[in-house]
Amino acid sequence: MPLLTIANLSVRLHEKLVLQNVSLDVSAGEVVTIVGPNGSGKSTLLKTILGSIRPARGSVTLAAGTQIGYVPQKLAVHPAMPLTVGRFLSLPGNIAKQDAAAALDRVSATDLKDVPLKVLSGGQLQRVLLARALLGAPKLLLLDEPTQGLDQAGSAQFYRLLDAIRRDLGCAVIMVSHELHVVMSASDRVICLNGHVCCEGAPEVVQAAPEYRALFGTRTAGALALYRHEHDHGHDHAAHEHGHDH
Repeated sequence: MPLLTIANLSVRLHEKLVLQNVSLDVSAGEVVTIVGPNGSGKSTLLKTILGSIRPARGSVTLAAGTQIGYVPQKLAVHPAMPLTVGRFLSLPGNIAKQDAAAALDRVSATDLKDVPLKVLSGGQLQRVLLARALLGAPKLLLLDEPTQGLDQAGSAQFYRLLDAIRRDLGCAVIMVSHELHVVMSASDRVICLNGHVCCEGAPEVVQAAPEYRALFGTRTAGALALYRHEHDHGHDHAAHEHGHDH
């Protein structure tokens, strides 16, 4: 049974139909990346899975006992708020210190425990947000453009970390991304969204689809060659550092 089943989902925001007849399944351990232009409903889909947005039609069904971890696109921290990483992870107050420490250790950020959130670099903050998402050992991780604002090296490092965590926990990952080279080299399945599911499938299948090319052109051809090379030779997915699409 899939961890997540979305059936005929439609969502309205401010009377506008943002998502229409979206259906998909996600299985344990699978990495699914959602791509699409701005305004295509990608973040709305994640928030509907989380339950913070109610669908107009359709259903979102999680397998029994499926805990979700969520990494938002950004976190607004008031510059006057002296909130440390350790305190942030303990909120709303029912998180054991040893669990918070283990989460920081898992993302290689143990040394950040006493550092104020407001002084963290972009990469450090993403690690902390990922650590918070890992509290409770989720079976499904949702990430909304987790490397937005990071440079290429920082993005590659974050995706390597994410892949190691996925392998360790056996969790599924649904990720929204604009980094097409990453999508193609690190995903099991790609869903192209533009208010509805334009096309979906293995990266090579989606890259060849007319609907995908209408939105993105052929900018990922080099990344797909790398994807095939890595899978044919069993290399680590993180080798995608060598190219960057804009």
